[in-house]
Amino acid sequence: MTTAAKLYGKDLSEYDDVDVDELLAQLTPEEINILAKEVDPDDSFMPPSQRCSYECDKTPTGPLNRKKLIEHINKQALETPDIPELKPYVPGVIRGKKWVPPVRENLKEKEADEQIAIDLGDEYEQALTNASEDEIIDLAAILGFHSMMNQDQYHASLLNSGQPVGLGWDGVTKASQPKVYPMEPPNDTDVDETIKRVREDDHSLLDVNWNNIKNISDEKFFQLFEALESNTHLETLSLTNTGLTDKTAQRLAEAMEKNSTLRVLNVETNFISPPVIVKLVRALLKTKSIEEFRCSNQRSQVLGNKIEMEITQLVEQNPTLLRLGLHLEFNDARHRVAAHLQRNIDRICRLEVLLRKQKELEAASLGGNVGGFIGGGAPGAALGVAPGPVSPAVAPTDRA
Repeated sequence: MTTAAKLYGKDLSEYDDVDVDELLAQLTPEEINILAKEVDPDDSFMPPSQRCSYECDKTPTGPLNRKKLIEHINKQALETPDIPELKPYVPGVIRGKKWVPPVRENLKEKEADEQIAIDLGDEYEQALTNASEDEIIDLAAILGFHSMMNQDQYHASLLNSGQPVGLGWDGVTKASQPKVYPMEPPNDTDVDETIKRVREDDHSLLDVNWNNIKNISDEKFFQLFEALESNTHLETLSLTNTGLTDKTAQRLAEAMEKNSTLRVLNVETNFISPPVIVKLVRALLKTKSIEEFRCSNQRSQVLGNKIEMEITQLVEQNPTLLRLGLHLEFNDARHRVAAHLQRNIDRICRLEVLLRKQKELEAASLGGNVGGFIGGGAPGAALGVAPGPVSPAVAPTDRA
């Protein structure tokens, strides 16, 4: 019988839900340096002089005077005698041992030479060996290997109509006409009716889609955003390619600071300037209810380093944002935003796991208590108490 591995007296499974980023944030700079020395291995492909960490952290002995420091360095250099050389200098001759980096193996060739043996079992091996060409194409379509077949073979496999003649592995290469799909109909959403329902806080209106609706006046946008401030049921608002400008977008930012139920906001392909985009991202911090925000493809394709850093700092302060649709040019901003969004997603996953475990424990404890009464009936029946009416808070309700 094998015992489970333990670390500091606890099972390793108990450390699965530990947030490593939070633990690292609690360390001091000195502790981080000690941890880096113990964890980071030496890179053998670097010269020894570049592998050493910086060990010259000293407190200053006084105020810095650059002029006097340069004079002292020059004076010390002139007064210090030269160290006698054990081996005289000769042009073109190397003195001492020259460091030569080790030769790196070509990983691609090494991986190509290595063949991974996969044991599928006798039954699967025999089935694949005796499979016909049509069966292999059908299997590729099921597994999603679309690069192994063309469009005609894929649709024939889905419809189970047999493969076309002459289009097998050894067949003649033949071009096929792409399928023509009809144009999508225009967005027929009634703008005035939508504004009315948002203003009346219609509980059945959860999604407002004004995408690609042309010639919407600023007055209509102002009416929608004014109604959005007091709405408590709307969850998704899509305003893609509707001609939003800075004037209307600033009004949207003011409405977002008061709305606490909206989850998804999409304002892509409009005429919003970078400073107003920053205002929209800052407005998300007020109620912290937005989980997805999309604002790419605006009038200015390049935001600039200053704007991207401001957006990055605002995103790092938002604990609820999970998806951000915005093109960031600089790697630092892109990586920091991606890392923070991943931490938000991981935090929600851990909360869901904890809630699921809590519900399971509550259900188990409730089942044990109910099963302990005589006859397995209700707790009140065991004590001779008549069951009362069901509370409206827990009574089942009809949902549309």
